[in-house]
Amino acid sequence: MIVDLSVPVVNGMPVYPGDPEVEIAPALTVAAEGVNVLGLHLGSQSGTHVDAPFHIDDALPTLDDLPLERFLGPAAVLDVRGLPPSSPVTAGMLETVAGRLRPGTVLLVATGWDEHWGTPEYLAHPYLAAETARLIAAAGVRTVGIDALSVDPTSPPAGDAGDLADAGDLAAHRALCGAHAVIAENLRNLDPLLEAQAAGRPIEVSLFPLRLAGADGAPVRAVARIGGV
Repeated sequence: MIVDLSVPVVNGMPVYPGDPEVEIAPALTVAAEGVNVLGLHLGSQSGTHVDAPFHIDDALPTLDDLPLERFLGPAAVLDVRGLPPSSPVTAGMLETVAGRLRPGTVLLVATGWDEHWGTPEYLAHPYLAAETARLIAAAGVRTVGIDALSVDPTSPPAGDAGDLADAGDLAAHRALCGAHAVIAENLRNLDPLLEAQAAGRPIEVSLFPLRLAGADGAPVRAVARIGGV
């Protein structure tokens, strides 16, 4: 069974505040030129995408510096659905997947926030606390995805001053990217993966990006393959 984990790329789709807007329009048409070709204008972080470590530090690896193994692997899905808006995924919440966190694992964080895609509420998503991101990296995990706009807060988080400091510093990005991990954002449709995991079925996730030279990130067609028991 193949599950599509990607949002559709469409004209005017949601983007991270300040990122380039997505513009898609016919460049050539069958009626005029004999073929259909779309013209695309979008940012490297548009839609479902991966961040390379270079995204937050010029000294860190770009997409093409990373091994292809970073973008494919067995998945562990962390279920944190039901969290309030702008709340952290704390270190204690990792206990349910702790035995699965190891090098080569693709950790997917299921917040359920993809249901808010295209609405103002999407900006107030849950996020990884700095300590949580550090523990993930310390376990050897080098691929992390989330069904939200970012692993860090986008809007001011509800919480204490420490949470606010993490928001301004991209603390989760820095913990993960500093360990040369890749981060997938704007995933969707993680519920079938949680069901498969609960049933003991193996899950393999593919997050291969466009091959953009020297890039900070790129859109992906994220998919999961669910196997039998």
